[in-house]
Amino acid sequence: MKIKRLLLVSFLFVSVSVNAAEHHSGHGGGTGGASGGTGCIKAHLSKFTPPHLSKIAPQSEFSFVAQNIHSPDQIRLTVKGTPVEFDAEFKDPFYLIKAKLPADLKATMARVNIKVSAKSSSCEAENGWLLDIGE
Repeated sequence: MKIKRLLLVSFLFVSVSVNAAEHHSGHGGGTGGASGGTGCIKAHLSKFTPPHLSKIAPQSEFSFVAQNIHSPDQIRLTVKGTPVEFDAEFKDPFYLIKAKLPADLKATMARVNIKVSAKSSSCEAENGWLLDIGE
C-alpha cells in the first residue's frame, strides 16, 4: 500500500512540474514553448487622456502610453473608424502617443481605437476608449 501511495505522489509531482513548465515557457526570456519559437510580450496600452467618457471639445488633443513595442510604426490609430495621424515621443521605457480628433467630429460619441501589430497574431494588442465630443 505504501508503494502505491509513493508512486501516486511521485506521478502527481511530475505531472504538475511538466504542466507548469509548459505554461510558463511563453513568457519571454526562455527558449519558447513546444513549437521551439520564442515567446512574445504583448504591447501594453494605458493612461488614456482624457479619460473614458469625458466630454471634450471638437479637435481636442488626446494621448495614451504604449509599452512593449519596438516602433510606433506598429500602431494603427483610428477615431470613429477614421485613421488618425499621431506623434510618438520615446520616454524610456514607453512611447507617449499624442493626436487630435478629426475636425469633422462634432456632437457625437467617438471611440479611439488602437491596434498594435506584431509578427505573430497572438502577440497583437488592441484597446481604446470612448469620448463625448461636444458642438
